[in-house]
Amino acid sequence: MEEAYIDTPLGTARIRGDKSGISAIEVLNSPVEETSNIPITLKQAATQLKEYFEGSRQSFELQLNPKGTPFQKKVWLALQQIPHGRTLSYMELSKILGDPKAIRAVAAANGKNPIWIIIPCHRVIGSDGSLTGYAGGLHRKKWLLNHESQNKQQSLF
Repeated sequence: MEEAYIDTPLGTARIRGDKSGISAIEVLNSPVEETSNIPITLKQAATQLKEYFEGSRQSFELQLNPKGTPFQKKVWLALQQIPHGRTLSYMELSKILGDPKAIRAVAAANGKNPIWIIIPCHRVIGSDGSLTGYAGGLHRKKWLLNHESQNKQQSLF
């Protein structure tokens, strides 16, 4: 397993993977020096993440290899179908997966997503439009949704 660190507007991201694909991307709460020589197996992910943050990329073309249960993987695959700039509620996602009663299990699987941004769990919101739980912190979820929005919100301060 190889790893690399890249700087993002939301903190240092750690990318992990091997020839089988990217297994994890997470944002760290403490800064780590950016990797100067990114391993070839992670280079494409690092480049595509940088393009995403620059605003020139809306979708990712990477081989993913997240570790999880079959149900978690099913949820993570569904998350990848949510278009850039759009959101779904946990209830809508549960219905898409074929079981509206599985809303808590879907939310739990969403929270266990190991591949930050590329599997866009930040695009799932509460049924009332609220920004509910996000492993990376609600301030990051808000930033990501605004970054992807067609109508950027202007700050008053």
